[in-house]
Amino acid sequence: MDAPGAGYPFEYLIETLNDSSRKKFFNVPRLGGTKYDVLPYSIRVLLEAAVRNCDGFLMKKEDVMNILDWKTKQSNVEVPFFPARVLLQDFTGIPAMVDFAAMREAVKILGGDPRKVHPARPTDLTVDHSLQIDFSKCAIQNAPNPGGGDLQKAGKLSPLRAQPKKLPCRGQTTCRGPCESGEPGRNSGRFSSQIENTPILCPFHLQPVPEPETVLKNQEVEFGRNRERLQFFKWSSRVFKNVAVIPPGTGMAHQVNLEYLSRVVFEEDDLLFPDSVVGTDSHITMVNGLGILGWGVGGIETEAVMLGLPVSLTLPEVVGCELIGSSNPFVTSIDVVLGITKHLRQVGVAGKFVEFFGSGVSQLSIVDRTTIANMCPEYGAVLSFFPVDNVTLRHLEHTGFDKAKLESMETYLKAVKLFRHDQDSSGEPAYSQVIRIHLNSIVASVSGPKRPQDRVAVTDMKRDFQACLNEKVGFKGFQIAAEKQKDNVSIRYEGSEYTLSHGSVVMAAVTSCTNNCNPSVMLAAGLLAKKAVDAGLQVKPYIRTSLSPGSGMVTHYLSSSGVLPYLSKLGFEVVGYGCSTCVGNTAPLSEAVLSAVKQGDLVTCGVLSGNKNFEGRLCDCVRANYLASPPLVVAYAIAGTVNIDFQTEPLGTDATGKSIYLQDIWPTREEVQQTEEERVTPSMFKALKEKMEMGNKRWNSLEAPDSVLFPWDLKSTYIRCPSFFDKLTKEPGALQPIENAHVLLFLGDAVTTDHISPAGSIARSSAAAKYLTNRGLTPREFNSYGARRGNDAVMTRGTFANIKLFNKFLGKPAPKTIHFPSGQTLDVFEAAELYQKEGVPLIILAGKKYGSGNSRDWAAKGPYLLGVKAVLAESYEKIHKDHLIGIGIAPLQFLPGENADSLGLTGRETYSLAFPEELSPGVTLTMKMSTGKVFSVIASFDNDVEVALYKHGGLLNFVARKFS
Repeated sequence: MDAPGAGYPFEYLIETLNDSSRKKFFNVPRLGGTKYDVLPYSIRVLLEAAVRNCDGFLMKKEDVMNILDWKTKQSNVEVPFFPARVLLQDFTGIPAMVDFAAMREAVKILGGDPRKVHPARPTDLTVDHSLQIDFSKCAIQNAPNPGGGDLQKAGKLSPLRAQPKKLPCRGQTTCRGPCESGEPGRNSGRFSSQIENTPILCPFHLQPVPEPETVLKNQEVEFGRNRERLQFFKWSSRVFKNVAVIPPGTGMAHQVNLEYLSRVVFEEDDLLFPDSVVGTDSHITMVNGLGILGWGVGGIETEAVMLGLPVSLTLPEVVGCELIGSSNPFVTSIDVVLGITKHLRQVGVAGKFVEFFGSGVSQLSIVDRTTIANMCPEYGAVLSFFPVDNVTLRHLEHTGFDKAKLESMETYLKAVKLFRHDQDSSGEPAYSQVIRIHLNSIVASVSGPKRPQDRVAVTDMKRDFQACLNEKVGFKGFQIAAEKQKDNVSIRYEGSEYTLSHGSVVMAAVTSCTNNCNPSVMLAAGLLAKKAVDAGLQVKPYIRTSLSPGSGMVTHYLSSSGVLPYLSKLGFEVVGYGCSTCVGNTAPLSEAVLSAVKQGDLVTCGVLSGNKNFEGRLCDCVRANYLASPPLVVAYAIAGTVNIDFQTEPLGTDATGKSIYLQDIWPTREEVQQTEEERVTPSMFKALKEKMEMGNKRWNSLEAPDSVLFPWDLKSTYIRCPSFFDKLTKEPGALQPIENAHVLLFLGDAVTTDHISPAGSIARSSAAAKYLTNRGLTPREFNSYGARRGNDAVMTRGTFANIKLFNKFLGKPAPKTIHFPSGQTLDVFEAAELYQKEGVPLIILAGKKYGSGNSRDWAAKGPYLLGVKAVLAESYEKIHKDHLIGIGIAPLQFLPGENADSLGLTGRETYSLAFPEELSPGVTLTMKMSTGKVFSVIASFDNDVEVALYKHGGLLNFVARKFS
């Protein structure tokens, strides 16, 4: 079919939505007929974007037809995809925006116009990863970590509102102050509705409880500590078109994306098209549950999308996941998530799209679906898609979505056959593969102790933990000698004696982002807390507890439903809105606990309702970390140990000495649903949307420059112009060979981006700490790596600084390596610095699944700045491999069946490799060693675009040259 416009061949498909509307759309089903009808819904979205953006250059007609012929072309062709928008969070967003600022400098130097450098697509940046828990429960921790910025100059924390002289009901185990004489349970349930930062009433005596003081103080420290970064973000929102910044204290990126940013259907200049998004986090997939196509990509690819370029992907296989039946009443959403995660991981869906259908889908709420979709990176899929259906429309109506927009949305989606109807299997698309999951087979579970995919049934928890103590050190084991497994260590805390042992819970964090955005699981935690308090149960005060809601809406419904004070009574106070415990941003454990753990070499535990539990992620001294639903987090905190069988062992006793079991306080599904229907109302969503649009007082009053070029402060330790463009020329040169390269690190299997990329707190003995100390900072001012991602000098020094990094050169976990010319054992950065001074290129040897885990662009940028020219691994996580190419590092792969061990590599040799003038995807190259050995490797480029990017020295150089 020939189009009337040569540049845009599919304009003839544009139609008007209806006779009374000016809204238009591309009627893509006309293009394909029966071919279109059997396409999976997710592929239909790709096809619409291809048709709409087909310009004959970035998107060719051939690409469109390849997508339409998905059934025969899947896994065999590369296709471009233009997402509708981009989502950033501040940890990964600041390097993107710093790169944009630096690119303006580079374009100006090359003679271009720097004002042309700005995002071409709507870009939302949520400042949600800066929060650290300096204040928790009701007491100030030893001292807040002031970090950098202007906090020290500001002096004491300024009160944002008057505080009572004596704070009632703020104790963890007793009701203090004017409420001491009351009886638990009295007047319970009588609370006034409130948004965060307004007084909550004590459930026992209806006295004002200043719980938000904790939030306000954490927010004030956050603003002071991160002032430079926040000023940079505000400059970015002023100077770059299409950039909107969601300020601190608003909510977590994933939750804000669901509640506020998602359109489901976009409308630009009266043209309707499906909402879609990519962003700098692997859990962008959460919006798949709303029928929005989206997934996480690297920071570098995200910047390309922001500049109007497409994401390139292999036309994927689509696995149809049929959900049958319904889950039992005691199973929460996270149990369903973990059950499906384990099943899909066993089936093998890596690199594929997953699309859900079947009778069980209609029984899942939208928040259930988003919870399931959120975990798709853990089972390796690119995304997990739930097409829009009647459940989606009811959810949008419930959350205050404009009625007229809903009507046009439904009409449009049905017109282009993107609306899923309840129907028999004969009406479903033709999937690459179909798997079936019976929801009634899923049981309550947790995941751990070191990886999210290691699911453990709650009924098996005690047995499994004992097995972990016995097993040798590995993904599950701790290898504790049998005679040591019953060891106890006594501690004295706040005047009382306690005992710690293997399995003792020392950290318990309830969060409502990603997995647990679902109101049902948060309300279940609150209702369980209420029943626990009514029964006289308590949480031991040495356990570091926290409640970090994904947004103010969560605080609202927990408060209006009357359960928030009960959570606070057990120590789960709201500490702020942002990623905290999950990314290691928590206050240190007490000295008493730390000493006891060290003295007894105890395997203590953290329990959290997040999505990542890699060893050492929460806290260096907490070796076992379990992911659990919010009510189970509260339950394990009350129990004080994971070494418990909830079926046969009580959580504690009531005032009469009666044993209280978990089943005695577990809320029924009917209780939870009734509370959810009454409390999660459209008015809450509307009020919070207004709050997001208004910003907050601190953000609105924050001063920031508005110059075309950012005024870099050479003394700043937070924001620094990176060196990626230092050697940029107008035209790329010929590919240079890698000659006599030394091996910087010799790594094994499953090296995650957490091992590579700087994250968490900055250790005092690290190379980054030395850098900051040399610039006059004290350890209390170091802040976290995430906060300093805008400084390439800090981030380079923090690359491979994870204490759990296992380098085969050393034979033990340590962030060090050997500098072979001198024989010295040094920090990885110090060794790399010596190699660079000597002019020696570097490579990394690795095993399977190199770069697994969250997408982190600094896991590629850091090695690049260390001087790494190539990585040679058995296999890669795709997102990380994309990062390596995007920054200019060659991803090399052993031939199938070969690895470093089979080839007899020690890593002490030097390696040389030349690239052919006509480099092509998947070409076999020859690696020569100083020992005389020669072997073949694969250049792991998937398509011509990746080859082109590598020839340019990475995506940043490629894009910068477009503007010059």
